[in-house]
Amino acid sequence: MARIYQLLFALCWLLGCWLAMMGVHESGHVLGGLLTGGEVARVVLHPLAISRTDLAVNPHPAIVVWAGPLIGVLLPLCLWIAARLWKWPQAALVQFFAGFCLIANGAYIAGGALEGIGDCGVMRQTGSPLWLLWSFGLVTIPAGFWLWHRLGSLRDWWQHPERTTEQSTWIMLLAVMTMVVLMACFSA
Repeated sequence: MARIYQLLFALCWLLGCWLAMMGVHESGHVLGGLLTGGEVARVVLHPLAISRTDLAVNPHPAIVVWAGPLIGVLLPLCLWIAARLWKWPQAALVQFFAGFCLIANGAYIAGGALEGIGDCGVMRQTGSPLWLLWSFGLVTIPAGFWLWHRLGSLRDWWQHPERTTEQSTWIMLLAVMTMVVLMACFSA
């Protein structure tokens, strides 16, 4: 039974990381838009869609488009640093999330650079050189894997399913279900 709780916790945690990463990334676009005098028309954060932020007025599209991935990696890193400094009991989960955000944002920008996928198309249209997009990925992806590597062995985690409690699994499932419902209800 411990293995089932371990697997359910891991699946919920990965889904939660994905949903939270999209939220942090889009909050960067929103913040960039508001700070540059833009007007946010809508934010799509539906759990079954790729997130996006649409601005009705966008006087500085280069800043707004870069704010998404930059805030998307810096905010989780700051949260991880705070978790370490204040010795939070769940600092390892925050570290995993920070690594997840680094890898996801880096892969998105570096991987979408040539085809101009999503934000990368706007980055290229507003003058960001290809080498800059690739450099972003070259810095963030290894940094994310470094954070994950510091968490210890995946094999060690797998061999000790008893470390994942039934209570933490149900809490994680409830948290992810809540995120999904809220995102579905309030997404534009």
